[in-house]
Amino acid sequence: MAVKRESATFTSLNKEIKGGTFRNIYVLQGEEPYYIDRLQQLIIDTALTEDQRDFNLSLFYGNTANVREVISTCRQYPAFSQYKVVVVREAQLIPKQPGHKDDLDLFASYAEKPLPSTILVICHKGAAMKSKAFTDQLTASKSGIIFDSKKVHEGRDLDALIVNYANSLGCNIDNKATRMLADHIGTDIARLFSELDKLSILTDDNNITPLLIEQNIGISKDFNIFELEDALARRDAAKAFRIVDYFERNPKNNPTMASVAMLFSYFSNVLLAATARDKSPEGIMAVVGTRSQWRARKFIDTTRMYNTRSLINIIGYLRECDTRSKGIGSRQDQYALLKELIYKILHA
Repeated sequence: MAVKRESATFTSLNKEIKGGTFRNIYVLQGEEPYYIDRLQQLIIDTALTEDQRDFNLSLFYGNTANVREVISTCRQYPAFSQYKVVVVREAQLIPKQPGHKDDLDLFASYAEKPLPSTILVICHKGAAMKSKAFTDQLTASKSGIIFDSKKVHEGRDLDALIVNYANSLGCNIDNKATRMLADHIGTDIARLFSELDKLSILTDDNNITPLLIEQNIGISKDFNIFELEDALARRDAAKAFRIVDYFERNPKNNPTMASVAMLFSYFSNVLLAATARDKSPEGIMAVVGTRSQWRARKFIDTTRMYNTRSLINIIGYLRECDTRSKGIGSRQDQYALLKELIYKILHA
């Protein structure tokens, strides 16, 4: 019977390592390089002091690494330290040796009985390792952990990531603040986490609020794409045009193409909600792919302001504006196009 592999998240490993608990072997693999880079550096910083690194930190790079040499280094005891840390970076570049299907499988023998004082970190970027013998042994012996570093996508994955990371810092973050960060920063994980780290230090009551974000990151809590969505959802023309005027005065942080893309995603979800068989919040959550009941209710509320035909027309207006904003079939200023789009949406 196959042994079930232990699951791990960035947040759980981050907390574990910061607490001084280490695995004998870490395999950090996948498409998102940020998590891999941050975890391997966190292991080094936590397990070894600056003075200990000269004798107890060994770095190997995939294009020049010899797996047998890496294993030999892993079997050496630390000097003047509790741990020896061995890191293999860019392991996906390790060349295959003659007679071996995959050189990484040579780690299988080490995974069977690793040296307790050694922390081996293998960073494999771009995809999962195909070294079945090694990963099977690692799972069976429970001598380490395999972390899958997955790309984060816009929508529910990004919202959940923001909330979970804020919680890991001991902070709460409300829906509006979450959407402000998601819309403004997107899937740039390094910047997103850096901003959340900063906000967690600046908050007095462990709450990350829209006001805190506005004061310290420069995203307006009253004039952003999230507020524009709300204004359009309520058919509040005065507020919608005030927001677009603000965008025009602050073009660097509010490019038209980004606004159009966000609105396209929003109204596409509203259309899905309008045509869904199950119109309960739970049904809409499943259809649009969100874990936020609050977000699902917002889509439902918007369907009360726009019928299906209007929503289909709005999707057409958004596609047309996207094309024209790229200079195809129009020489209008981008914010003139955005104002025209807002007018069409409000009168759809």
